[in-house]
Amino acid sequence: MTQLLHVIASPGGEASNSTSAGNELVTAYRERHPDHRVETVNVWDLDLPAFDATMIAAKFAVLRTQAATDEQKAQWARAVAISQAFNGADRYVFSLPMWNYGIPYRLKHYIDIVTLPGQNWSWSRAVGYQPLLRGKRAALVYSSAGDFSQPAASSGAYEDFQKPFMRQWLRFIGVEVVDEIALAPTLTDAQQLARIKEAGARKARALALQL
Repeated sequence: MTQLLHVIASPGGEASNSTSAGNELVTAYRERHPDHRVETVNVWDLDLPAFDATMIAAKFAVLRTQAATDEQKAQWARAVAISQAFNGADRYVFSLPMWNYGIPYRLKHYIDIVTLPGQNWSWSRAVGYQPLLRGKRAALVYSSAGDFSQPAASSGAYEDFQKPFMRQWLRFIGVEVVDEIALAPTLTDAQQLARIKEAGARKARALALQL
């Protein structure tokens, strides 16, 4: 059965602009594909293991077939289980706000846990890095207080690290980005924000047809 996974990266709940537009997309997708399974993961609700020195030691002990302890094996197994749950989807929707010109730290934590060698990427001396999730597709729904529609070099604005990071990461593991929605600028008057949100909702419903 085809599965869509909606990854929510905002802690804002119903007040989140990115989550709202993402939900519009997912609702339209459900209507178009009633036979598909749809799941939602909010990274703020997950019990993510720390990717610290202990996890790194466990990773190399297991992958390099060293004498991994039972504790290390269990620690690594937690990360692998979360990664496999992510990898099991066929379609993805990511809803995320911009934080300090990048992505929320909790989403980065989630990405660090799910992006594992042997699970969704591989490396060899002969061919280098290879993605393992080919054939999967994603839609990205962003929000940001500022407008980053123009290149920073031409507009005099600050650099946008939110969108390039997501594109690079998904390309690394083999997931095709079908399209993106950017709700911006959200730091504006109420009437303009309402127009931005409505335009985002319309595009989200249309994007569900492509995903």
